[in-house]
Amino acid sequence: MPSRILLQPAWVIHRRPFRNTSLLVDFFCRDHGRIATVARGARRGKSRQQGLLQPFRPLQVSWTGRGEIKTLTATESAGSAAKLAGERLFSGFYVNELLSRLLHDHVEHPKLFQAYQDTLRALAIDSSLEPILRRFELELLAELGYAINLQTECHREQPLSRNRQYRYLPDLGFEEADPGDSNDPKRIFPGAHLHALARLDLEDPAAAAAAKRLLRQALDPHLGGKPLHSRALFAK
Repeated sequence: MPSRILLQPAWVIHRRPFRNTSLLVDFFCRDHGRIATVARGARRGKSRQQGLLQPFRPLQVSWTGRGEIKTLTATESAGSAAKLAGERLFSGFYVNELLSRLLHDHVEHPKLFQAYQDTLRALAIDSSLEPILRRFELELLAELGYAINLQTECHREQPLSRNRQYRYLPDLGFEEADPGDSNDPKRIFPGAHLHALARLDLEDPAAAAAAKRLLRQALDPHLGGKPLHSRALFAK
């Protein structure tokens, strides 16, 4: 019997044309994680689905199917779309691309689903952008089993000191850097900046830049060496 799911809370995280009139749509769902679907006829001029199947709009979706790609059978609006513009719109695309690239199909992530909704709400209001993105990146890594320990060194389990420099080891954590260590300066972080990230206190531009550099280093190994398109939008 084909699986049949009715009215599942979901968000569009990626969509692309499929054949002449359809769309392939990836959803992030509350109880089913990432789901790949085909929305048949969604690109026809009179299709109601085309207007609903947009990023940043809360939805309830239904699907059926046995295979890896399900058939979308119904789409209902579950509220107003988050109003994002400029850098906040690009930030929303960035968050969506991370989910699309890093989540496995059909793996439930209820805490991350809530964190995603909170992130979109925060992006829609006039609040500092850096803490919003860094918080989501940290929560995403933790949910996937790659949490960054911002409290203690990875080998000695000594508390990170504000007055020392630390070398970041991907998926392991931080070890104290040797004085004058210059083998890979991009992986060296002042303890004070790590303390700031742990508090999400990124008012200091240097701390904000260090946090962004650290999270990029933590995420990149899990992206398979492929660049994120949303980062190119930011660069432009």
